[in-house]
Amino acid sequence: MPDRSEDDRLREEVQAKLERDPQLSSYGLKADVVKGEAQLSGVVDVLAEKERAESLAKSVSGIRNVASAIAVSTDGDIAEGDEEREAAEELAADPRVDTRRIRARASGGTVILLGREEDRKAAAAAREAAARARGVTRVLDQVRTREPEATLEEIFHNQVRNDRETEEPERS
Repeated sequence: MPDRSEDDRLREEVQAKLERDPQLSSYGLKADVVKGEAQLSGVVDVLAEKERAESLAKSVSGIRNVASAIAVSTDGDIAEGDEEREAAEELAADPRVDTRRIRARASGGTVILLGREEDRKAAAAAREAAARARGVTRVLDQVRTREPEATLEEIFHNQVRNDRETEEPERS
């Protein structure tokens, strides 16, 4: 269990990372560490920034867990339907995302990603893009991805294993 001086060192390291990060430094986020758990607080504009702060804290060696009380709040009002429009704009702006395959639906700050995409990296990019949309506080990924096709070598080895399992043992 980390002692108080170790918690102080970890707090200073997490706080320094938050303050040095060009995307987060202007928010004045605060970090504390208790028994190796980073506790983050403050307000950011979009979910992607909250997730970035959490990721930075987790990247500090010695941090066991991150408890985030960072709130996502936009400068202006977000009317019903604006989250969906904002998410759709972010998806369209990301060259890694094919909006013919992935679309967004939203309600109450939650964006649900729907569709079918063979490329898992594109599906992950869609999640990142939706998290950059104003008013979005949560992203649910329901994009269906196809499992990668087996190589000829994998098919051969699977067949050999199956053949061995179905062979009758020799009797003496």
